Amino acid sequence: MSHDQASATIVAAPLPAPLRGSIRVPGDKSISHRAVLFAAMAEGTSRLSGVLDSQDVRSSIRAVRALGAEASLEKQPDGSLAGTVTGWGGRGPSQPDGPIDCGNSGTTARLLMGVLAPWDVRVELTGDESLVRRPMRRITAPLMKMGARFLPEGRETLPITVCGSRRLRAIAYDAPMASAQLKTAVLLAGAFAEGVTVLNEPAPSRNHTELMLPEFGVDTTAADRTASVTGPARLKACEVRVPGDPSSAAFIVCAAAVRPGSSVRVEDVSLNPARIGFVRTLERMGADVSVRRTGAAGKEPYGVIEVRHTPDLHGCEVPAEKIASIVDEVPVLALVAAHARGVTVFREVGELRVKETDRLAAVVEGLARLGVDAWGEGNDLVIEGQPGLRTPSGAVFDSKGDHRLAMTWALAGLCGTAPVEVRDFDAVKVSYPGFLFDIERLAR
Repeated sequence: MSHDQASATIVAAPLPAPLRGSIRVPGDKSISHRAVLFAAMAEGTSRLSGVLDSQDVRSSIRAVRALGAEASLEKQPDGSLAGTVTGWGGRGPSQPDGPIDCGNSGTTARLLMGVLAPWDVRVELTGDESLVRRPMRRITAPLMKMGARFLPEGRETLPITVCGSRRLRAIAYDAPMASAQLKTAVLLAGAFAEGVTVLNEPAPSRNHTELMLPEFGVDTTAADRTASVTGPARLKACEVRVPGDPSSAAFIVCAAAVRPGSSVRVEDVSLNPARIGFVRTLERMGADVSVRRTGAAGKEPYGVIEVRHTPDLHGCEVPAEKIASIVDEVPVLALVAAHARGVTVFREVGELRVKETDRLAAVVEGLARLGVDAWGEGNDLVIEGQPGLRTPSGAVFDSKGDHRLAMTWALAGLCGTAPVEVRDFDAVKVSYPGFLFDIERLAR
């Protein structure tokens, strides 16, 4: 593996041996964000452990400090963050000195809109050049119905100034898309409104918020495609242990599925059903993969994912209602599909167009570099697999600043037959800074 610091370009060469052994992946990014933000909202001092140390989560930590919370989270020997967060509780967040820069973190920006909506503050939220292109209207629309204001009016993207109000109205809202960030922003605002706030979704999305809010003392209900919160409530400090991130685990698991001779166990990883859709997709492709629950952190189940190389993968169809549970894993699942016999179709993946980059176009473009036929049909992604796929020599990929693409294209070389070049690989720091080290350690 060679790494050009100046351009953050790596050459990912085929691994010298199969992936074998046990591994723990870093803490779950979604749960880490929520643990930091909810603890900042709470009365008292919360203890957090297993928190992911990544650029995105550090954006949330900096944000809550700017708003008046005391966050003392220190790096642990395993690379995670642990420590305490003392929240602002009933006095509410402080007016920050200037804009809050959310970096590349859509979760930080969107959840903060719900955090700030119930308070008399005016806070400008901004981000990096990628984040300021991502859609925010989906979040501001329901919060405006509750009584918050956003300036400039009608703006679809950051920078946006949140103008909160202590007189928010509880609402029942039918979300136009399945989005855990949208749902969380509305529930966090609703926790401070008078009455019951209900959010209905067209398909299930991640439910970490509904599982965690009761731990902080908030009366919350959750069903398959609906969630509600009763306000006004007051968050109380608690203890949160963050399990391993299944989205990070997906890259290890998919690598082992396609690299001959591999056999890997990922331990202490979240087994939240809304997050392990990638395992179900691999099962549909015929992969030798299994999950086993070993415990729970609060209401979050965790356990072991085991996978062995599967030489005879086959294509499958992933229906639209399953996409919310694999939206971050589609790029790496597409790479697995490229090795499978037959056609794989991911239905209704239009949401990929508005991630860190247009992931739908990027996946089609990247697979073409591998000589694999892939195309979009409306909002569907179609991939014609090539069993025995051989990596063309001299292939160059651009992550486009997207951490999921950076890891996916690195695997094209690491688990392939020829080295590939991946530009802007440092994007992995957003979610899995030690990704290359972990993959290479399993291949020793």
